Amino acid sequence: MHLSRREFMQAVAAASVSGMLPAGLSAGTNLYDVPSFGQVRLLHITDTHAQLNPVYFREPHINIGIGDSWGRPPHIVGSQFLKTFGIEPNSAEAYAFTYKDFPRLAEKFGKVGGYAYMKTLVNQLREDFGSERTLLLDGGDSWQGTATALWTNGMEMVQANNHLGTDIATGHWEFTYTPEVFQQNLEAFNGEFIAQNIFLTEEALFDEKPAFDDFTGHAFPPYTMRSLGGFDVAIIGQAFPYTPIANPSRNVPDWTFGIRADELQELVDNIQNSESPDAVVLLSHNGMDVDVKLAGIVSGIDAILGGHTHDAVPVPVKVQNERGTTLVTNAGSNGKFVGVLDLQFGNKGVSDVKYRLLPIFGNYLTADPEMEAFIRQSRAPYADQLSEELAVSESLLFRRGNFNGTFDEVICNALRSHYNAQIALSPGFRWGTSIIPGQTITFEDVMTQTAMTYPETYVQEMTGETLKLILEDVADNAFNPDPFYQQGGDMVRISGMSYTLEVDQTMGSRISDMRLENGELIEAEKSYSVTGWATVGQVSPGPPVWDLVADHLRTEQTISVTSLHEPHVLIKSGNPGVGEWKMNT
Repeated sequence: MHLSRREFMQAVAAASVSGMLPAGLSAGTNLYDVPSFGQVRLLHITDTHAQLNPVYFREPHINIGIGDSWGRPPHIVGSQFLKTFGIEPNSAEAYAFTYKDFPRLAEKFGKVGGYAYMKTLVNQLREDFGSERTLLLDGGDSWQGTATALWTNGMEMVQANNHLGTDIATGHWEFTYTPEVFQQNLEAFNGEFIAQNIFLTEEALFDEKPAFDDFTGHAFPPYTMRSLGGFDVAIIGQAFPYTPIANPSRNVPDWTFGIRADELQELVDNIQNSESPDAVVLLSHNGMDVDVKLAGIVSGIDAILGGHTHDAVPVPVKVQNERGTTLVTNAGSNGKFVGVLDLQFGNKGVSDVKYRLLPIFGNYLTADPEMEAFIRQSRAPYADQLSEELAVSESLLFRRGNFNGTFDEVICNALRSHYNAQIALSPGFRWGTSIIPGQTITFEDVMTQTAMTYPETYVQEMTGETLKLILEDVADNAFNPDPFYQQGGDMVRISGMSYTLEVDQTMGSRISDMRLENGELIEAEKSYSVTGWATVGQVSPGPPVWDLVADHLRTEQTISVTSLHEPHVLIKSGNPGVGEWKMNT
């Protein structure tokens, strides 16, 4: 049974008084009582993936860090995470930040996020500090992730951003709509869209395609200056650098991407010399490991507000570089959190900061009436389709983690059943919400796992050699010790086969002992029937994956996932990115 709002407030107050809540997450007896500090406040959301309504979202039990990332946030999970950040087990914060006892705590504390509750919190944080001294920054991946976002070509989320009062944004999945649709969305967005690392191709420049700066080739403004309470703050945009690799390049035909560390350093220097800002902040969609490395080689940035990897990290990572220290943050996903960075200024720029990552609990906040009305009106035309009940889950269904989640198993089973294939492959997307045991699975739930512009499915014959090449390529993207070569999501999901993964090996040597479900060794020269979806290189010929999954659920009626097709992972013992977990706990 969910706690009532009053019971929830009493529980949080009691936890605060007893010292159970970490100081960085609460003050006094109110989780959202954030004392003003300094002269400028930056609010940060990222990777909301269009989740307008509150959701269940389970954090990963496996988030392996390798190389310099070993044992460093965000590669700490479960009990070790709670210990590292001083969070009491079984608390509201433990529920928000970790996977531990997720079904039980979900029943207790309820759903999280939701734009109506987010707006209430954002408004409060603005008003308490002073709206004229506050900015709301969106790190990208807001316009994709749900059925209604897809069916409105992202416009629903553009309007939601406008209602929320988003000042500045950068992007990634926003680019997966067609260029024409993206441009329409951009024109409707009331805030500024910035990206220093997207340039027009030579051909696009020759053809005089639209650009922010024809001379430099920047497709968008690389940065924006804002005066906040008498202090000048430079916000630089950093879009996802590998969009044409991780997503179909056909959707971004006129642009080139990249991390562009050298260009970023040059830009920071130019801003310092020409604008004399009091602070320089990077709004990034690189992913946290990339941001940490970037902070070490690019000097002059005070803070990086990061996204892409969906990491909820309550305390910034401090990175030393040639000119001082850069703080690196990451503000979670699915609308679960709002990051609050307060800046205090001295004679030479930023002298001190306070940072908090606030979970959004619906039963501790009042929904904003204006946003609530917008959401209700926006979803009304699709209500019947969204609410179709397909099946009941006896299991905890989730996706997030380095390897298969239980919802991935459902998707893979649907693909194999439809195509009668030996093996299924499904992308390692980080987006997709969770279902707790006993919950009805609706068509809307299916779409939160699959709503994208290239959902087509396929079945084809692949040799064992090709399968190994695919797994090796994805493993190198996920586990390359150099973050600048981590170009995608988590490991590809599998069904109908198993394999061994040696994380610390090099490209071509990580994958071994591939076997079919019956234990038969997969041979390099032999062919196997393989099904999948979301192909990047070309449009697959089969129906959208959501149709296959919905049909599968309608047929099954009851879903029970009793095991995961996780690889046998060879890794040094004691890695805090690997947590203990039993099915449905």
